[in-house]
Amino acid sequence: MFCLCENEFEEDFIKWVPMIGCRKVYTNIVYPYKGLKSVNTFEERKAGNGFRTEWKFVDSYLAYNMATGSPYLDDVRGKPEVIDPPSTEDMIDVVENVMDTAQTTVKPNPIVSSSVYELLECPVCLTAMYPPIHQCSNGHTICANCKPRVHNRCPTCRHELGNIRCLALEKVAASLELPCKYQSYGCVGIYPYYSKLKHESQCSFRPYSCPYAGSECTVIGDIPYLVAHLKEDHKVDMHSGSTFNHRYVKSNPHEVENATWMLTVFSCFGQYFCLHFEAFQLGMAPVYIAFLRFMGDDNEAKNYNYSLEVGGNGRKLCWQGVPRSIRDSHRKVRDSFDGLIIQRNMALFFSGGDRKELKLRVTGRIWKEQ
Repeated sequence: MFCLCENEFEEDFIKWVPMIGCRKVYTNIVYPYKGLKSVNTFEERKAGNGFRTEWKFVDSYLAYNMATGSPYLDDVRGKPEVIDPPSTEDMIDVVENVMDTAQTTVKPNPIVSSSVYELLECPVCLTAMYPPIHQCSNGHTICANCKPRVHNRCPTCRHELGNIRCLALEKVAASLELPCKYQSYGCVGIYPYYSKLKHESQCSFRPYSCPYAGSECTVIGDIPYLVAHLKEDHKVDMHSGSTFNHRYVKSNPHEVENATWMLTVFSCFGQYFCLHFEAFQLGMAPVYIAFLRFMGDDNEAKNYNYSLEVGGNGRKLCWQGVPRSIRDSHRKVRDSFDGLIIQRNMALFFSGGDRKELKLRVTGRIWKEQ
């Protein structure tokens, strides 16, 4: 072990004195994190108010290497700091702390340069990154979701990613306030970066998905746009009024087993409603289900009720309920059995004849709760 001291009568003269059993050494001002190994020179001290030596404890091995320019310190600097990925609880705490102190009131949009957006954009999925943000030893970043997809290799330089977290970028993100991505649909709120994602998942201005059940349509938009899309692209019948009476016929046995229709879009009370009819399996039993969906948010859908009736040969089945929002997919509504369920044998009995074709008359009514 060594003690670093300085002869104040000779300029910048440094000598090392062995010290038995000493774990710490005295040295002139040393800043380990900045990697400075020089001390104040004689001339620099002379220019001040007399001779003054400032001392502090530092680790002897570190001080020795800093003073002698050993490659040991360079090796330490060259090794990236490895941090274990944060637990789910840690992530929740980070996000909640930011959200608790964040203000989500409407305010003028801040100007955030495009370069900041680019820094926070994952190079793989091209979406905004959220903690934990990972980086390679060269500083290239990637989001946690894409890290397994690239087999732990940086997509930019192909170096191994490891478990290095880019804490600086996470802190930069926490300082930002951004507009909702559904601003073009009417949302005027400004939200902290880490609470913006949660808001957007629940934003009442977010676009709706096409409610057509006959195909996996990927069109999204607001209600007027979707109504025009259903009429022009899916050729759905439009009906005005709060009551309906329709007769549906399927004579092909294959169509009887796999019937999936959106029967009609109804316009009443200044709103739009979609009537669905679908065949599916309830356990081992083949059944049909009919239900109504509201073209709007769930909180508005609760203001309405509807009833459905189907029957024949002196029999009748009835259903009354609240329409579900088209925020819920038709599959989700169907799988929750939230509608009028008709066993296939009963439906064919209602149809009469030889029970090989489907002839159902569906009637219903929509009304608004006062």
